[in-house]
Amino acid sequence: MTLRDEPVDAEVTASDLVYEGRVWDVRSDTIRYGDHDIVRQYVDHPGAAAVVAIDERGDVLLIQQYRHPIRHRDWEIPAGLLDVEGESPLETARRELAEEADLEAESWDPLVSIFTTPGGNDEVVHLFLAEHLTPVGSAHPREDEEADIRIEWVPLHEVVDGVLAGRLRNGILAVGALAAAERRRSRQD
Repeated sequence: MTLRDEPVDAEVTASDLVYEGRVWDVRSDTIRYGDHDIVRQYVDHPGAAAVVAIDERGDVLLIQQYRHPIRHRDWEIPAGLLDVEGESPLETARRELAEEADLEAESWDPLVSIFTTPGGNDEVVHLFLAEHLTPVGSAHPREDEEADIRIEWVPLHEVVDGVLAGRLRNGILAVGALAAAERRRSRQD
């Protein structure tokens, strides 16, 4: 049997904008589910794309930046919102790699798409494997949390070890590193 997530077309009988934010909103929906109504609040998110960039040595590009909700400078992979009208997830991934790491890639492969927190938001993140990297012409200006981004190149196996040991807890990084490791392993088989 092949398991897969199943879409459900539950009737939304009411939908209220509770909070309108700069990046995402909070909604309160009343849903007819089965024979009764339920109310759920959630973050209405535009979605995102993320990049597992791996160089010729097999090292992964990690960035560290401040994330206020968790009060940490966590290690992440380049990622960004699907907030440009008409831009595909792959185009967003390309843009984010250039903006956050001043790199471009010759080779792009889709890895996975994930729901980040299905009980609390509707965000879908599309992850891509980027290889054959080269620097872009000039550095991209960075501000706010991106102003002091720290960049490190770390062997893929060390990133996987860090995820499994609980030292690296960013969910998008974890899924991306594990998916990239499996993709690279399957290429060698």
